[in-house]
Amino acid sequence: MTNLDDLQQHGVSVWLDDLSRELTDSGELQRLVDAGVLGVTSNPTIFASALAKGDAYTEQVRELVRAGADTEEAVFQITTEDVRRACDVLKPVYDRTGGLDGRVSLEVDPRMARDTAATEASARQLWQAVDRENLYIKIPATVEGLPAISTALSEGISVNVTLIFSLDRYRAVMQAFLTGLEQARQNGHDLSRIASVASFFVSRVDSEVDKRLDALEGDEARALRSKAGLANARLAYQAYEEVFATPRWQVLAEAGARPQRPLWASTGVKDPNLPDTLYVTELVAPGTVNTMPGKTLDATIDHAEVSGDTVRGRYGEAQQVLDDLERLGVSYTEVTDLLEREGVDKFEKSWGELLQTVTDELERVRTQTEGQ
Repeated sequence: MTNLDDLQQHGVSVWLDDLSRELTDSGELQRLVDAGVLGVTSNPTIFASALAKGDAYTEQVRELVRAGADTEEAVFQITTEDVRRACDVLKPVYDRTGGLDGRVSLEVDPRMARDTAATEASARQLWQAVDRENLYIKIPATVEGLPAISTALSEGISVNVTLIFSLDRYRAVMQAFLTGLEQARQNGHDLSRIASVASFFVSRVDSEVDKRLDALEGDEARALRSKAGLANARLAYQAYEEVFATPRWQVLAEAGARPQRPLWASTGVKDPNLPDTLYVTELVAPGTVNTMPGKTLDATIDHAEVSGDTVRGRYGEAQQVLDDLERLGVSYTEVTDLLEREGVDKFEKSWGELLQTVTDELERVRTQTEGQ
């Protein structure tokens, strides 16, 4: 039995936070699936990185040049093709788990994060273009994203809600999920076919809080380093347990709906002094997903020590961490608001890099073709 099997035994699904044409075409993704990886997430940063190296996309770019595609269209075609291929690799997992896992995520254009109607339109377009039932459309958990989450679900689109940092926003995301399923039911959709995860970010919280603690003096500040991310995530799980025990949820469950699973995102440690599997072994709880960058996945397979549930029963301790931080002047709201703004900005910047990379590649191939 591997460490991934151990995690699965405790109700944790391990997903890979990486996607590229090379990963699918080389058979590497299949190898990881055979090793126990149950899903894949992607984001603009991952796509920009994949396109900037190697020649796996050259043939498709040539076809796009021949078709006269502009940059926006080329990005759309390239990213949806990557996700479609990954969905096909993961389809046996999807079938085996009855649709619980075997999912691949594709994010709406992050430039639309503050525009509800544009996000809704993008979600529909991507869902139709990929045309795979094991797809998740990723929608940012901005205030403007919340109604778009409900709308997508109401239309039978499965959703991965991303960039969740605060407990209040997470509760709002769960309410948007319930609203979406209620509307889907009214629209005649089979609720058992609609799935969702809520991506709650972990390590970025520690990075920002620790920066503020380092500016303070004293043993108490030092003792709180690298504790905020886990405390925040554990309290998120407590909120999840509360919401999915309500009468409102029970009505939907009886109609065939499945809970929106908490997904731990940003699980690679940023501080080299921390154990490299910290955000894996310390966030083991039933019904969760942990999506890992390749480095963290390798470390987990190699030496993670899975000791059982490390979330439930620790809510009081987690709340104390956040209370102690507030007392020291580290504002929870200030931190989570900043992280959301930065998260949207980072994805927008990565999208810009992706557009530029594709523009350069189109131009390179166009020049090459004209010279032949």
